[in-house]
Order: sequence, then structure tokens, then C-alpha cells
Amino acid sequence: MGSIDRYIFRTTLASFALVLVSLTGVIWITQALRGIDLMTSQGQTILTFLGLTSLVIPALVLIIAPIALMIAISHTLNKLATDSEIIVMNAAGFSPFRLFRPFVFATIVVALLVAFIAAYLAPEGLRRIKQWDADITADVLTNVLQPGRFAQLDQNLTIRIRERQPGGLLKGIFIDDRRDPKERVSIVADHGTVVKSGQGSFLVLEDGNLERFEADKRDPALVAFARYAFDMSKFSQHGDVALGIRERYIWELLSPDENDPMYKQLPGQFRAELHDRFMSPIYPFAFAALTFAFLGAPRTTRQSRNFSIGGSILAVFSLRMAGFACSVLTVRTPVAAAVQYAMLLLGIGAGLWLIIAGVVVEPPAALLQAINNTNARLARLLGRPVTA
Repeated sequence: MGSIDRYIFRTTLASFALVLVSLTGVIWITQALRGIDLMTSQGQTILTFLGLTSLVIPALVLIIAPIALMIAISHTLNKLATDSEIIVMNAAGFSPFRLFRPFVFATIVVALLVAFIAAYLAPEGLRRIKQWDADITADVLTNVLQPGRFAQLDQNLTIRIRERQPGGLLKGIFIDDRRDPKERVSIVADHGTVVKSGQGSFLVLEDGNLERFEADKRDPALVAFARYAFDMSKFSQHGDVALGIRERYIWELLSPDENDPMYKQLPGQFRAELHDRFMSPIYPFAFAALTFAFLGAPRTTRQSRNFSIGGSILAVFSLRMAGFACSVLTVRTPVAAAVQYAMLLLGIGAGLWLIIAGVVVEPPAALLQAINNTNARLARLLGRPVTA
């Protein structure tokens, strides 16, 4: 790799990293705000909240990386064109295809990153989110029950503790249970502890009173107890976490268990997800080829690049939207996956053909004339001088 190649390669990857971090950060914040109730309603710390929400970043990068690469290539080419470096390199004997080489190297790096994320990192992050969420739910008695706060564990179940002491001892426990429409149970206990066994999870209360209001009776029944076990198994679910399709590694999608209930029920979604993983590393090549085909040809400083920039954005956007549509259709028929592969290869082939042929993508003369006439009319309406 020559000095020019290294310069373009470093510039492209640096721009890619900056754009990727920026876009991922913005989208991650919007996603993270949806889980803000993790701290408010479930009493989790800010570190738990940040750790849990950050696990979705690999899945975001999987979608954002090809777009970030397109923006990085556009920025690099625009920088080279603004400084007239493309014209100088073209005059020195660099063909457009030769100039495309360092961008291919950068695209290979991005494609390898995307392939690793698609095969392992994204499903691993989603797995950890589900497991972490299950652990938080399973450990609800020690995390949700915060001293001095009323915790609503269910629609009609509220628990409050006065303080938490070392060794897991809970002091000043109040329980209001209205889950049974025929009765309401209120419990006040001096202290209690959480006990987990093979039969479930129980809040063992000591030295308290239980007051039961039955719907068909006027007076409540009051019971004093020395020890009472309140069943909390519903809120302490243990066992293996059921994995969704997006949480499967690529080799699990490639060779799923025939006895997997989810695979039996949704084989089409397994197929669609598998092809999406395979095609994820191909999108960077298609985006790079199309972007360079529109913007990589040498132009003078008097030639506008606005049409080429808009054309590259439209081409990439259309290809990606068509890909999403095919992914949806792949659930029903494998033909849609073949169509998506063909579109990607066609996009790469069309881009390479334009690059090798040295075609400068410019708007038709009639379109340019129409735009100029429109601008002239607007200028006259606004009372501005018309420039030729």
C-alpha cells in the first residue's frame, strides 16, 4: 500500500469511526431513554442502567456501519475534490479504479467488523440483555424493595419496607394484597427475610399481624403471627431464558435444532434472519461501490457535486429499503432472499462498471436547464439579479 493509499485509507477509517460513534451514540440515547423506568420503577443503579442499555450497541452498529462507511467515503472524496487532489491524481495517471483501491481496503475492514458483529457480538449482547433482565426480575425482592418506598410489584400488590439491615434483614414490612377480587389482605410485620428454595421464593415475615377483608363480610379477620411465609415465586422466575431468533448465533441459525419449538413455529423467520446475517457484510461493498461511482470521478471546481451526492444517497437508500422489504418477504418465500442477493450483486456490479468505465454521473442537460430556469424565475420573483 503506497503513501497515497495509506493517506486515503486512514482518512476514510477515521471519518468512519467518527460518524459511527456519533450516529450510534444518538440512536443509543433514544433507545436508552425507553428503558429509563429500569431505574425509576425497579430501583436499579445508573451503572446497571448504562450497562444493560449499552449491550444493544452491537445490534445498532450492525445497521449503522454501512451507512457510516458511505458518509465517510463521501466526506473523503469531497475533501479530495475540494483540494483538487482527485484532479492531480488523475493527471498523474491514477484511473478512477486505481483510486478506488484504498476505499476497498477500508471497506474490507468494515465488512470484517460487521461480519463479526452479525455472527457473534450482536446476538451475544442481546442474550446478555435478556439474561440480565431476567436476573433483575428474579432478584426483585433485593433490588426493587427500596427502604422508605412503596414498590408496586403487580397491579394490585404493593410492598414497603422501612429499612434494610446487614445480612438481608428487612425491617418494618407492610404488604397490601388486592389480587384476589373477593378479599383484601394487609400485612404488617416487624421484620422478615427472603428465603429461596426449590419450591420458590418466599418473604418470611416475623412478629406481625395479618388483616383480611372479605367481600361478603362486614368485619375484617385479624390474625397475629410469629412467623408467616408470603409467596413471591411469581416475581422470582428462575430457569433457562428462552432465546429469541435475533439472539441466536449464526451457526445456530445455520443448523437449528429440529426439536426447537420456536424453529417449528417460525421457520421462515429463522431463514430471514440467517440471510440477513449473511448479507450484512455485503452491504458495505455495495454502498462503497455506489458512493464512489457517483463521487469518485474527477471534476473541475466549477462542476457541481450536489447532483452526484443526492444520487448516491438515493441509490444507497433505495438499495437498503429494498433489502428491508426482501427481508420481510423472505419469511414467506426463499425467492425473496435470492432477489436480495441479486440486488446487492447488481449494485456492486453497476458501481464497478461506472468506476472502470470512468463515467461521470451528471444530470441530463434538460434537467439542468429546467433547474436553471426555475432558479431564474424565483430570483426574479424575489427581486434578485439573475446570474448567468
